[in-house]
Amino acid sequence: MKIFVAIAFILILASLGSALFYMMRDKGTSNKTVHSLALRVGLSVLLFILILVAHYMGWIQPTGMRY
Repeated sequence: MKIFVAIAFILILASLGSALFYMMRDKGTSNKTVHSLALRVGLSVLLFILILVAHYMGWIQPTGMRY
Protein backbone atom coordinates (compact mmCIF):
# COMPACT_ATOMS: atom_id res chain seq x y z
CA MET A 1 0.00 0.00 0.00
CA LYS A 2 2.88 2.37 0.79
CA ILE A 3 4.36 1.81 -2.64
CA PHE A 4 1.04 2.58 -4.36
CA VAL A 5 0.65 5.81 -2.39
CA ALA A 6 4.23 6.82 -3.23
CA ILE A 7 3.68 6.12 -6.94
CA ALA A 8 0.42 8.08 -6.92
CA PHE A 9 2.16 11.00 -5.20
CA ILE A 10 4.93 10.97 -7.82
CA LEU A 11 2.32 10.95 -10.60
CA ILE A 12 0.56 13.91 -8.99
CA LEU A 13 3.82 15.86 -8.82
CA ALA A 14 4.65 14.92 -12.44
CA SER A 15 1.26 16.21 -13.58
CA LEU A 16 1.84 19.45 -11.69
CA GLY A 17 5.26 19.78 -13.31
CA SER A 18 3.84 19.19 -16.78
CA ALA A 19 1.21 21.87 -16.14
CA LEU A 20 3.98 24.31 -15.21
CA PHE A 21 5.92 23.33 -18.33
CA TYR A 22 2.92 23.86 -20.61
CA MET A 23 2.03 27.12 -18.90
CA MET A 24 5.51 28.51 -19.51
CA ARG A 25 5.88 27.07 -23.02
CA ASP A 26 2.45 27.66 -24.62
CA LYS A 27 1.72 31.05 -23.04
CA GLY A 28 -1.98 30.22 -22.83
CA THR A 29 -2.50 29.25 -26.47
CA SER A 30 -3.63 25.67 -25.75
CA ASN A 31 -5.60 23.73 -23.15
CA LYS A 32 -2.71 21.45 -22.17
CA THR A 33 -2.23 23.27 -18.86
CA VAL A 34 -5.90 22.85 -17.98
CA HIS A 35 -5.82 19.17 -18.85
CA SER A 36 -2.71 18.59 -16.75
CA LEU A 37 -4.22 20.36 -13.75
CA ALA A 38 -7.50 18.46 -14.16
CA LEU A 39 -5.53 15.21 -14.20
CA ARG A 40 -3.74 16.28 -11.02
CA VAL A 41 -7.02 17.02 -9.26
CA GLY A 42 -8.46 13.70 -10.42
CA LEU A 43 -5.42 11.78 -9.18
CA SER A 44 -5.54 13.59 -5.84
CA VAL A 45 -9.22 12.79 -5.34
CA LEU A 46 -8.65 9.18 -6.36
CA LEU A 47 -5.77 8.85 -3.91
CA PHE A 48 -7.86 10.35 -1.10
CA ILE A 49 -10.75 7.96 -1.81
CA LEU A 50 -8.34 5.02 -1.98
CA ILE A 51 -6.92 5.91 1.43
CA LEU A 52 -10.42 6.16 2.90
CA VAL A 53 -11.42 2.78 1.42
CA ALA A 54 -8.18 1.17 2.60
CA HIS A 55 -8.82 2.42 6.13
CA TYR A 56 -12.41 1.18 6.03
CA MET A 57 -11.33 -2.27 4.78
CA GLY A 58 -8.64 -2.51 7.44
CA TRP A 59 -5.70 -2.53 5.04
CA ILE A 60 -4.13 0.41 6.85
CA GLN A 61 -4.34 1.35 10.51
CA PRO A 62 -4.08 4.81 12.05
CA THR A 63 -1.10 5.17 14.34
CA GLY A 64 -2.07 8.42 16.04
CA MET A 65 0.28 11.16 17.06
CA ARG A 66 2.35 10.76 20.17
CA TYR A 67 3.18 13.89 22.11
